[in-house]
Amino acid sequence: MTDYGRGHGSEPWNPQDPLYGDQGWTAHQTQQAQVPYGGDLQQQYPQEPQYQQQFAGQYPQQYDEQAYAQQLQYQQMAQQQMAAQQMAQQQMAAQQMAAQQMGAQPMAPQPMAPQPAYDGSNGQGWDTGQGQYAAAAVQVDPYAGADPYAQQTGGAYPGEAPDLYTTAEAYPPPQPPGLRHLEPEPVEEPLDEEEPDEALLPAGGSGSDGDEPSGRRAGGRAKGGKGGKQKKRSGTACLIAAVVIIGVVGGGGYYGYNYLHDRFAPAEDFAGEGTEEIVEVEIPKDAGLGQMGRILKQAGVVASAQAFVDAAKAKPGGQSIQPGVYPLKKKMSAAAAVAVMIDPTKLNVITIGEGWRNTKIYEAIDKKLGKPEGTTKDIALRESKNLGLPAWAGNNPKIIDPLEGFLLPARYDLKKDSTPESLLRQMVKSAADKYAEMGVEAKAKELNLENPLQVITVASLVNAEGKNHDDFRKMSEVVYNRLKKTNDVTNQKIEFDSTYNYVKNQSEINFNLKEAQKFDNPYNTHFVKGLPPGPIGNPGTDAVSATLNPDHGGWMFFVSVDGDKTTFTKTYDEHLKLVAEFQERQAQKKNGG
Repeated sequence: MTDYGRGHGSEPWNPQDPLYGDQGWTAHQTQQAQVPYGGDLQQQYPQEPQYQQQFAGQYPQQYDEQAYAQQLQYQQMAQQQMAAQQMAQQQMAAQQMAAQQMGAQPMAPQPMAPQPAYDGSNGQGWDTGQGQYAAAAVQVDPYAGADPYAQQTGGAYPGEAPDLYTTAEAYPPPQPPGLRHLEPEPVEEPLDEEEPDEALLPAGGSGSDGDEPSGRRAGGRAKGGKGGKQKKRSGTACLIAAVVIIGVVGGGGYYGYNYLHDRFAPAEDFAGEGTEEIVEVEIPKDAGLGQMGRILKQAGVVASAQAFVDAAKAKPGGQSIQPGVYPLKKKMSAAAAVAVMIDPTKLNVITIGEGWRNTKIYEAIDKKLGKPEGTTKDIALRESKNLGLPAWAGNNPKIIDPLEGFLLPARYDLKKDSTPESLLRQMVKSAADKYAEMGVEAKAKELNLENPLQVITVASLVNAEGKNHDDFRKMSEVVYNRLKKTNDVTNQKIEFDSTYNYVKNQSEINFNLKEAQKFDNPYNTHFVKGLPPGPIGNPGTDAVSATLNPDHGGWMFFVSVDGDKTTFTKTYDEHLKLVAEFQERQAQKKNGG
């Protein structure tokens, strides 16, 4: 059993229905008197004679049998006539509303035709009581002057009740047993603005073809069935769908064309050496060819990154382009750009070699920046305290150049706004950061040196005399052994030729040793004991690392006999033999042998 429907049988309707129970097919009849489940309408019959006599005897002044019977007959006839007129008016209004919504002309009122009787045994019909309404309509109305549509007051006589099926919140009238079936509540669906409402069918009516009864209450929307009107698809939705399809197809075609063009078409490229406008392009470290090409394209140098990649792969050395700043022309062909970038002389950088003295670095900066000779040296000596030196550097007044040893050997990129001062500041900062990273300051005491500056000084000595890392470690061991107070072979003199050459600003191998031993200068280790006041060059990180970790082989002497390989000895006698061999070789070269 459901709330608003049931199957065949005599199950009651929804208990919330004001006419709970099966009260017949015609609502206007059932609301006046209760009907048993059998389906027969209970009529108002005159009182039996015994009751008439009883009431007449007890209440002679209030009871008149003949007047009461006549009044009851007239009342029943008036109620039947009013119910028939109301049902006919409701059906006609529903039909006119449906016709107006379907675009037809309003229907003229038609007289109410008698309804066929329904016989449950043969399936032809069910007595709805409308035949009585039709009969009552032709009888003479004793109350012709009264308003048949006036609201009837309930409660005057038994079985009289208000019409509960004509209000807005009324329950639908009962249906015949043959038409009762389970049906889910209809779901209201919004209609398109252009679509007219579907026809409204009265209760017990049929679809547009009159074949299939709908079983819906008056005012319900017919859905499905033969008479159901299919919803039209919204024109706006179709337009949106078309736009989406066109967008997808067009976008896919656009990207597909670009993909095929980029994959199979020749890469876009300029022709020639470019315009007169020059731009500086910086290639970062570890950049690949693709990234280089994108940087050049963004700077306006090449037409496409792919053209640059293709040209670099096709040219020898094109895949080993170094990072740095390159002065390039705008709108160059990719091949022309690659040719410039593989030429180290075209790279807008300055490279400081390991062991270079400051005087050589100053000259290189002046030349690279196009400054007059001596410009960078003057700035260095004048602004040495303002260029970022560590606190432990440059405190010895005997130091020739406070920046010596603090211009870290490396490659430095140049830009349009680069100046001698900016470059010097960058180099000093690089050296200070590197020395701090390597722990120079903490390692000085462990090596029995007076301060961190002496670590850099030893590194500058071994970098000037040695050729590789193995040489650097053994030479640092030589320096530390000669600095010992127990050294009675050289009497704590370092005796490195590189110190004498530094003072003389030269790089000579064959010089007069006796003159060097008499030359009084704090940097000349042939004349003074111990280390010079400061570094004699700018050591590389390899030499600094070897200085911090000496060989510990007990070496005291070394000689490079052939100018290529360095030989180390522990005793002075071994050293003298190597010196004699070296001098013999030098004499042969001098004589052309």
